[in-house]
Amino acid sequence: MTFKKKVIVALDSNNFKQTESLIEKIKEYIFGVKIGYEFFFNFGLDGYKKIQNKKINIFLDLKLHDIPNTIKHGIVAIADLNPYFTTVHISGGDEMLKMAFLNKKKTKILGVTALTSLNNYQVNKYYLRKNVEKLVNDYVIYALENKLDGIVCSPHEIKKVKKLSGNNLLIVTPGIRPSSYKKTDDQKRIMSPAEAISYGADYLVIGRPITMSLDPIKEIININSEIEKN
Repeated sequence: MTFKKKVIVALDSNNFKQTESLIEKIKEYIFGVKIGYEFFFNFGLDGYKKIQNKKINIFLDLKLHDIPNTIKHGIVAIADLNPYFTTVHISGGDEMLKMAFLNKKKTKILGVTALTSLNNYQVNKYYLRKNVEKLVNDYVIYALENKLDGIVCSPHEIKKVKKLSGNNLLIVTPGIRPSSYKKTDDQKRIMSPAEAISYGADYLVIGRPITMSLDPIKEIININSEIEKN
């Protein structure tokens, strides 16, 4: 059966051999993999390039946030690595976002809104918005103004993002928890894969439910089957 490839698997690991083995098992069933801090700081450019050699889409998720000139040069360096996606914090401001967009080459720039570990209290305290929805609403407008390719938001904000942006922003969504995953963790604003896709998400970022599964291929096939029903 042919599936729409919507899943990006987060490679949060300090064991490169296990990660390589996992990718070889699942790469035919997924859209790509996400490389974040844990992987990148453990294995660096050598590890990144070894994953890239497996001919799979890479989401390099370093969530850049700095002054515009630093972002300009950082994005130039990242673009030379040719990831499919990379991320910047929308809260870095207009000039920072413009520098990211202008220097991205083929890489798609995703703007980070509110991390899925944040709740309304934390958003009010640190971003001075009354709740997560208000923060995300504002940041979607800023992402559109600065011509970003997409946005990262929790599944609970997908409908609002879609309403505000139409088809002008890709929606990449972490905080996805299949029904088979029973553990609790630091993700607070979560949703099932099928719901997230039905609300308008373009890609789903899923880590632990797949990487910690005893049978990751079966888990992804089940997720893909669930998505196909929508």
